Amino acid sequence: MQRQKLRTIFMKHPYLLLVVALFLLGTTNAQEISDTSFGKGMINFVAKDSSFSVKFAPRFQVRYMADWQHDGDNYGSAEQNFLVRRARLKFDGFVFNPTIKYKIELGLSNRDISGANQFNRNTPRYILDAVIKWNFYENFELWAGQTKLPGNVERVVSSGNLQFIDRSILNSRFNIDRDAGIQLRHHTNLGGDFFIREKIAVSQGEGRNVTQGNEGGLQYTARLELLPFGWFKSGGDYSQSDLKREPTPKLMVGATYDYNQDAVKTRSNLGSYMFLSDGSLYETDQSTIFVDAMFKYKGFSFMGEYANRDADNPVAVEANGSPAVDSDGLPTGDVVLIGNSINLQAAYLFENNYEIAARFSTADYDAITGRAMEEQYTLGVSRYVVGHKLKVQSDFTYGTAGGNADFLEFRIGFDVHL
Repeated sequence: MQRQKLRTIFMKHPYLLLVVALFLLGTTNAQEISDTSFGKGMINFVAKDSSFSVKFAPRFQVRYMADWQHDGDNYGSAEQNFLVRRARLKFDGFVFNPTIKYKIELGLSNRDISGANQFNRNTPRYILDAVIKWNFYENFELWAGQTKLPGNVERVVSSGNLQFIDRSILNSRFNIDRDAGIQLRHHTNLGGDFFIREKIAVSQGEGRNVTQGNEGGLQYTARLELLPFGWFKSGGDYSQSDLKREPTPKLMVGATYDYNQDAVKTRSNLGSYMFLSDGSLYETDQSTIFVDAMFKYKGFSFMGEYANRDADNPVAVEANGSPAVDSDGLPTGDVVLIGNSINLQAAYLFENNYEIAARFSTADYDAITGRAMEEQYTLGVSRYVVGHKLKVQSDFTYGTAGGNADFLEFRIGFDVHL
């Protein structure tokens, strides 16, 4: 009876088998003291013959939020919420030899696994990343699997390495997130400290964890990055805050063009599916452009982003042959979210590892979306106890919509990354 119960649990939550296996691996020699330290991973294992390695690093974020909505005359009572914003299990290492690396990241929180629909067999979306990375020749690397596309820098920065409680409205409205496919990455030196990176991706075009498709067409992404003053310390161009206190100025300037052919969702590979009355999907080509920059020097950091999305036919309409009477060409109610957005944020990290940060974000939508222009002003304070691995953060935001007062929001939370 007990075995049957355990079998049922593991069938419903297969990731638990992996967690149990790693726990047993870490406790096999319980009397041994690991040479790892906080923030370097809970388990670091390398096979005796060096044929593979595994690093296991769980992390979670807990948040408190209070919102005051403006009703046109004044602000109402606060709506309060405590939540586990993210809870994740991360595994990475190499297989066969160090030129072939992998990463697996599983999400356990409600927001991580939500989004069940008929295209993922109505199951929780546990898998965030499942990707293999092969450095097959000099500075060329081939990625295959599901992971983040080379989009705006703010999205590619890990949620554990942010200097605010969460990302900006530019990211939430226009980012291209994760997808399954292949990527080719390369970097070269142009002379002195000047480096250039190129990233190209071909993906399914419908986001992560899709098991039934491909609906619509494929998604094509290309990104170019310039680093005129050399590499950032510890990959700091994809980590917010200048925790390494760069002794010399460091700058990364990037641009991305993304083309989603016959996209079937309202936000490229994100948003909701655009269904027609006969159960088929409305398709339209969508393009997204990002231009961004990251700068760091002696505790000061700056990140700027611009985003633009457009679509050939952004208003979804019924197609010929629809069973609805006289519905051909009539709007379905779905509209692609097109428009422009800007996000600017700057911060200074003091010697005692307290940081003050400010952010300005705006999203200006096309009139056909029926959405008013949004602006948000955010001030944040963070205390980095062990860098991004253990930190306490808080921020306060004033937001407007259509030029009118919209909301006030206060957030505070902590991150733990083993």
